[in-house]
Amino acid sequence: MIVIGIDPHKSSITAAAIDPSGNQLAVRRFVVNSGTTRQLLGWAAQWPERRFAIEGANGLGRGTAQILVAHEEHVVDVPSTLAMKVRVLSTGGGRKSDPADAFAVAVTALRQVNLRPVAAEDQTTILRLLAERRDDLGHERARLLNRLHRLLRELIPGGVEPGLSATKAGAALRRVRPRP
Repeated sequence: MIVIGIDPHKSSITAAAIDPSGNQLAVRRFVVNSGTTRQLLGWAAQWPERRFAIEGANGLGRGTAQILVAHEEHVVDVPSTLAMKVRVLSTGGGRKSDPADAFAVAVTALRQVNLRPVAAEDQTTILRLLAERRDDLGHERARLLNRLHRLLRELIPGGVEPGLSATKAGAALRRVRPRP
């Protein structure tokens, strides 16, 4: 069975394929966009018996992991601490690079038998993520409004009335004139 290790980033993923002996077969970098899944699966199709290993499948690699699981691929989660130890202990001085990280993820998955398999997230997980995102946006909005309100109090004697909005803040700022 071929193991394909994936080192995910925000704008790209790097994949390294290794054989059962740990020999690297291929490495490829993919830009993250709407065609990434098609390109990754097309590249991986040359090895019909394969499994994917993703570093941080609950973090930065979550999207890639869930897409692969949805395409009925076997995916395991490789903790970054394990992959880092493999990279550091490998030949080459443990230099950090995306291909080296992807290779370390693949080797870790090849050697470790107790890695957590990635399962498809159900609707409750998706709803929880959406609720957390909504809460984060609400907190960020409140933080920004409080900051703006504090700045307007410094610029305008007496401050501005409660219930600040973008329209009210804009009107208040238009009334501010620098002192000569």
